[in-house]
Amino acid sequence: MLVWPGRRYPLGATYDGVGTNFAVYSAVAEAVELCLFDAAGDEQRIDLTEVDAYVWHVFLTGVQPGQRYGFRVYGPWDPARGLRCNPHKLLLDPYAKAIDGDVHWHPAVYGHDLSDPDTMSTTDSAPYLPKAVVVNPWFDWGNDRAPRTPYHDTVIYEAHVKGLTARHPGVPEELRGTYAGLAHPASIEHLSRLGVTAVELMPVQQFVHDQHLTDRGLRNYWGYNTIGYFAPYHGYSAMGRHGQQVQEFRGMVRALHAAGIEVILDVVYNHTGEGNHLGPTLGFKGLDNPGYYRLSDEDPRYYVDYTGTGNSLNVRSPISLQLIMDSLRYWVQEMHVDGFRFDLAATLAREFYEVDRLSTFFEVVQQDPVVNQVKLIAEPWDVGPGGYQVGNFPPLWTEWNGKFRDTVRDFWRGEPATLAEFATRISGSADLYQDDGRRPVASINFVTCHDGFTLNDLVSYNAKHNAANGENDNDGSTDNRSWNCGVEGPTSDSGVLALRARQRRNFLATLFLSQGVPMLGHGDEMGRTQRGNNNGYCQDNELSWVDWAEVDEQLLAFVRKLAAFRARHRIFRRRRFFTGAPVAGRDVTTPVADMAWFDPDGTPISDWDTGVNALTLFVNGEGIKERGRYGQRQVDDSFLLCFNGHHEPLRFTLPPAEYGEKWQVVFDTAHLEPVEPAPTVAAAARTTVAERSLLVLDREV
Repeated sequence: MLVWPGRRYPLGATYDGVGTNFAVYSAVAEAVELCLFDAAGDEQRIDLTEVDAYVWHVFLTGVQPGQRYGFRVYGPWDPARGLRCNPHKLLLDPYAKAIDGDVHWHPAVYGHDLSDPDTMSTTDSAPYLPKAVVVNPWFDWGNDRAPRTPYHDTVIYEAHVKGLTARHPGVPEELRGTYAGLAHPASIEHLSRLGVTAVELMPVQQFVHDQHLTDRGLRNYWGYNTIGYFAPYHGYSAMGRHGQQVQEFRGMVRALHAAGIEVILDVVYNHTGEGNHLGPTLGFKGLDNPGYYRLSDEDPRYYVDYTGTGNSLNVRSPISLQLIMDSLRYWVQEMHVDGFRFDLAATLAREFYEVDRLSTFFEVVQQDPVVNQVKLIAEPWDVGPGGYQVGNFPPLWTEWNGKFRDTVRDFWRGEPATLAEFATRISGSADLYQDDGRRPVASINFVTCHDGFTLNDLVSYNAKHNAANGENDNDGSTDNRSWNCGVEGPTSDSGVLALRARQRRNFLATLFLSQGVPMLGHGDEMGRTQRGNNNGYCQDNELSWVDWAEVDEQLLAFVRKLAAFRARHRIFRRRRFFTGAPVAGRDVTTPVADMAWFDPDGTPISDWDTGVNALTLFVNGEGIKERGRYGQRQVDDSFLLCFNGHHEPLRFTLPPAEYGEKWQVVFDTAHLEPVEPAPTVAAAARTTVAERSLLVLDREV
């Protein structure tokens, strides 16, 4: 092995066929050592004598993919000034493309003495830390092509790599819970039959299992505790160690792309797994604490925490911004992913204190020619002051629409005074997105997600039941807006079970027939339950995994029909907001609007405060103003959607003949199966809509 000066760029470990270039940033270091580990765990240290622009670098000939490594930094230990250099601690490379193993919790992994946070620990941490791994950059992508599905045609499926496949009988046992398991034909067939066009994977970047969890025999199942922003989590790999998880992840992306399914990553750039001033030293802290973290202006010993996890990444720092952008580009260019969902994205907008839409982070994303071409989805809130920012992100972004979730839940559980907002949400949330030039697809609509009740539990529990988490039921949200339909939890009451099944259909039909992008939580289409646990973040077990042996086949069939129905009718996938303006139709003499709202008595709504959760939405298939790919006019059928959120059946009067002379029932959530033959209802006629149900009618031409 020859030691050459190497290059300061790119950061990380870069193999070129001759050897490997190592480069790491630290503006506070006085000296840096590269540590190489052999199969037995023996360590060889190499001084990095070359440094340019605070990047320490070296090139080692003969160092091959699979080599494990880390760094040690010599410099000031002065927590009062925010400096935490400690050469006794092995440090992970922030740019590591692969990381083998998990943290083994031992006092040595802490940079400070556990009895005194200001005293430096002198115990070597190397035996207890995972190691970065040099990877082979080459991969045979074949004819892989990004699907590039337009937002208006997108159906998102939020999934956990392990949880979705850990119990899948169609996936070979050795592949369950892995990237290869998700790429298996049995997994892809399920997604394809659902009409899914994109999987949004919960965190797959290398993360930490918190000590307070492992001490209780639990694990960080969700993975929102990242420590390696370039490295696929090794625990989801069927191929073992030595960086092979990188190739397995790429194979998964290639297989999903071949099926026309995009891959969106849930990424956590708002904080890392090192916690606050009492947390471990795993990488960033020891390399350049003030460069990577937002420290308190009053006392830099402490961390600013907008995330509830102990620290916040310092997006005001050039090196942190570079880390984020380099990571995003890497996942797009080298791993071929199609987009990102940013956890607690409001934190990334905090340059000083308040959330700033024009912060440097968003400016950098806007001008980046790689990142600005993929799907960018914000979780538009954090736990800091003014952190709830739904509707306030820049035009390039879409957002998880928490207002859609809350309003739809309230409507179907019968909360009063929700009618006007319900109408706004299902028609695309123009109040949130139209004024800044965005379209209905800026709204990522969801009723449930990983955080909170599953769909089945949403209609089965009034209160959370989180005892299994070991936190005395103090964790998880208390604002669930759920309704148990009369009995808390499991029941044999046939009436309650029938009502719950109807409520599930109501939520799903509302989700798929609303303007915007629908997002389905994994397993909700099959009736998955977490037995009332609304915070399964630490439940890496059968409580959270999808149980493929207990599939509600009727519900699954209903969701497949819904997805296929939405795919056939572009009126539910509009690219522009409704205007309410008259549109000349083919089969009516009096022009009608592109959409209209009616009371159950068939009159246009003038008073939204009726006290009854019921309304009819007319959507005009002749009123789609956007053109097709080749400039052709877009037309579709016209529909009536009769929503009855009331606890009793209601008689709905259909709109007058200018909106349509005859209507045929195509969906009725009050029934498991479509009524045969499908009933036909004349204009201005009265029809009964069952309590808590949605009736969808197609205009006959």
